[in-house]
Amino acid sequence: MNPQLAVMAMIRGGVFTRADARACGYPDPDIDSLLDTGGWRRIRPGTYAARRTLTLVTDEVLHLRKVYRVLRSSGPAVFASHQSAAALHALPLWGLDLSRVHVTAPYGRSGCVGGVHRHIRDPVGPGIQIWNRLRMVSPARAVVEVAATSPPAPAVVLTEAALYAGLVTSRSLKRAVTDHGNERAVKTISRAGLESASVAESRLRLILADAGLPAPSSAPPPDPDAPDSTGSGTASSPGLTDALWFPDERTVIEFEPRFPFWCEESEPDEESAATVAAPDPTAPEPLEHCWITWADLDDPRLVVDRVRASFTRASRRTGVRHFDLARARM
Repeated sequence: MNPQLAVMAMIRGGVFTRADARACGYPDPDIDSLLDTGGWRRIRPGTYAARRTLTLVTDEVLHLRKVYRVLRSSGPAVFASHQSAAALHALPLWGLDLSRVHVTAPYGRSGCVGGVHRHIRDPVGPGIQIWNRLRMVSPARAVVEVAATSPPAPAVVLTEAALYAGLVTSRSLKRAVTDHGNERAVKTISRAGLESASVAESRLRLILADAGLPAPSSAPPPDPDAPDSTGSGTASSPGLTDALWFPDERTVIEFEPRFPFWCEESEPDEESAATVAAPDPTAPEPLEHCWITWADLDDPRLVVDRVRASFTRASRRTGVRHFDLARARM
């Protein structure tokens, strides 16, 4: 089940209709095949559920259901926006405030009433769309709105997830910033990169960048146990790695790849696979490994201290000392 259909199932309490499946890209023959093979089960005529899917009632699920109710009870000029639109686009909502449903309309009173935050903009567009009778702003506009109003870390995670999924491009984000952003959004989006493949990796890279630590290599760490000298890497496609490699510091940072980003092209073809970064056969052997858990990411100072300690141990083992250009002269 793709993320869009999973969203529809969440807001409908775990079930979805044939129209939902069609809107999410499933043709009728595929729907019938999934029903015949038992992948989906028929709850009632025209309504189905994934046989192996268990809808957990999380804050994200509750927020999606509230968004669905608000849109159904509102007029045709009311559109889901901000993190509520991001939820409908199946983007990760880590770190975002989900206590309010965000909508944008051309009329009414601005502010929060009954758990619904109403943003007034006349006209509502540009950057609006209707998907399966759900009214929402575009992915690029939702990302920019979140970047303009939310803390930097969740906004960077959201931006990188949208870029990874191909829902936005640098050009569409630039256009959305012009129409809906502010200086805060510009600064936040400029920090988003294309390397991260999970919420955990995005958070870790941001913590390291904030601390002024060196940027990791784009290539995976060398694997001495690989069957060939060049190795195939620890990733099957760009970014799909649970390790960051710092060749100058001869250190590998391993982490839990929690909450991977979704991408429709999960299996690259032969041409794109040839462009995947491979370990550099001339790179030095790693001397230190640093393990970062998902819980560790809640304490950036701990992460930075642990990484710096690993760099120091590796430097002592090599006998090579790196001068810190950022250190102030005494």
